[in-house]
Parts: sequence; structure tokens; C-alpha cells
Amino acid sequence: MVKYYLLFSVAFLFFSCNNNQIETSKTPINNEELAIKTFAEPTFTLAAANKLIELPLHCVGTAYPYKPGETLESKADLVEPASVHPIFYGCFDWHSAVHGYWSMVTLVQQFPDMEKAEAVRQILKEKITAENVAIEVAYFEKPINKSFERTYGWAWLLKLSETLHNWDDPLAKELEQNLKPLTDIIVFRYKEFLPKLNYPIRVGEHTNTAFGLTFAYDYANAVNDIELKQLINERARDFYFTDVNCPIDWEPSGYDFLSPCLEEIDIMRRVLSSEEFLTWMDTFLPQLAAKNYHLNVGEVSDRTDGKLVHLDGLNFSRAWVFYGLAKEFPKYNHLKNTANEHLAYSYPNLVGDSYEGGHWLGSFAIYALNALHEK
Repeated sequence: MVKYYLLFSVAFLFFSCNNNQIETSKTPINNEELAIKTFAEPTFTLAAANKLIELPLHCVGTAYPYKPGETLESKADLVEPASVHPIFYGCFDWHSAVHGYWSMVTLVQQFPDMEKAEAVRQILKEKITAENVAIEVAYFEKPINKSFERTYGWAWLLKLSETLHNWDDPLAKELEQNLKPLTDIIVFRYKEFLPKLNYPIRVGEHTNTAFGLTFAYDYANAVNDIELKQLINERARDFYFTDVNCPIDWEPSGYDFLSPCLEEIDIMRRVLSSEEFLTWMDTFLPQLAAKNYHLNVGEVSDRTDGKLVHLDGLNFSRAWVFYGLAKEFPKYNHLKNTANEHLAYSYPNLVGDSYEGGHWLGSFAIYALNALHEK
């Protein structure tokens, strides 16, 4: 009973507005009328932050269950995950632990009056130390771990570093400096790997190249790493500039938490000029410009299945792409409603969810909400 009360409470907090009923409007299409549902724009409140923070607070210190992603060089590598990952050992796997820390940093930065703000700050201070980072660095420096978490975990580590960099707080500056040796390795790995990648990886899961480029670009832009930024610009153009008619109707695949088509849009929106981008969009996904465009949400059949629940993540990642696109280009403002619909489907399931989704989906929800509300 408590679980269902929490679900109702969170849904109410995020999707209540002056008119919380779904509205319909009618738009004529080829002499027929299509009813278009209007979904309330979600809010991002202190009350919501107090609920969301429970997800990373629970998982970053939860050592098991854990899914290791490394290659074992010998039986000497059969050790407790926390012995080689003293920071990022929780949340089921390394990359989820990283974006769990990103969630904590982001929420305490944006909502310093959260009920558990001090507890979060204490965890950050205790875990992201120079000594712990050195152990994480030693793991990445082993040649056999050269491709570990490429590029999804890399991307989230840079997003964490970027967020610390942009947070005007003495603790953030200390944490950013402590994390810098690991950040530097990830930046080096990007610069080493991207020139060798002849073809982009166009999947809806971790290895998606466009997603990895997008977060890395944001980091490079924030810290003014001109070399990395230029490299990403060149590689994105190499990979995607001649793409046309992306088959978004084929999406989603059964385990997707990223949209291959929309992730391309997210990186190209960054690297192309406005004029170039709009011209590119006219051939890449021209149907998105139609005012009546609609994309069905990814439907989840079983939220206790770690793969099937990926589709909630897809709904959040689609939403953040649509919000970013609509915010920058009025031509696509109508896509905000589609983003709202995707959030309305998946967000109410976060609190009280099984660990299969709870250990990572909060980060995706926070990122989507920030895509809407950040200026």
C-alpha cells in the first residue's frame, strides 16, 4: 500500500499544473481530424528532489548485486569490486554508480535545501578522495582494461566532472580536483580511440557512439578542451553528416534505452551551425517538423526485468532530445508535448520500483527534467 501511495504522490508532484487534465485539440490532416492529446509540462520541485535523492543514496553504497564488466587477466583479478572501485562499486555496475554520483551532485547543487543535502555532501566528501581516485586510476591504467566502459561509462564520468566544474561551491572544486586524474585518463582514451573508429556504433544501448560523443562534447565545451571538442566535431560530421531518412519507425528495439536516430540529432545539434543543422534535419528526419508528429512511448511489460525496463530509460532519453531540440529551434516546439508524454508514462514508476530500474533510471529522469527546465 505504501508503494502505491508513493507512486501516486510522485506522479502528482511532477505532472500537476493549472490544468492537470489531458486536453485534446483537433488538427485537420488530409481532410481527416486527428485528436492530439496535450500532456502537462512536468515541474521539478524540492519535494520531487527529496524523493529522487533516495534512489542514488540507496544504490551507491549497495555492493551487491553487482555486474562486473571487466576482462580477467588472471585469478588475481577475482577480487571484491570495492577493492578496485572504491568509489564506483555500487548501483549494480560501474557506469550506474558513476551516474548515481552525478545524480547526487546535480540534486544537491540545484536543491541545496534538500532534507538529505548534508548526508549527500558527506558521502561525496568521504568517497571522492584523492586516495580512492588513485585506485580507480590504477585499474584503468592496466592495458587489459583499455576498453573498460567504452564509451558509456566514459561519457558519464565526464558528465560528472563537468557538473562539478560548473558548480560554484568549495566542495565541488575539491571533488573536481580529486577526480581529475581519472577524468584525464578518460579524456586521453577518447582522443586515442575516436580517430581509430571507422564506423559509428548505431545501437540503442551502452556503446552508442552518438551518446558518447554528446556528453564528451559538453565536457570539452565546459572546460574549454579545444582539442577534444574539435575531434568530436570532426568525427560527428564524418559519421553522421550524410545520413538521410533515419528509420525511426524501426525503433525501439526490445532492450533500447537510447534512440539511435534521436541521439544523432543530439550530437549534430551541438556540432553544426543552426543553418547547417536545420538543413540536415530536413533530410535526416523531415517528419519531425510536422505539427502532428507523434512517437509512441516505449512500453514496459515487466519492470523487474533488468533489460525490459530499459524502455523506461528510452522514454527519458527521447524526452531530453526533444526538449533540447524544441528549446533551441521554435520549428520543433511541438515536440515538447511528445516529450511530456514520454515522461508522464515512465516517471511515476520510479519511486518504489525494483532495484532493476531504481539503480539507474533516476539519473535519466533528472537529466530529462533538466533538459526542460535549465536555461
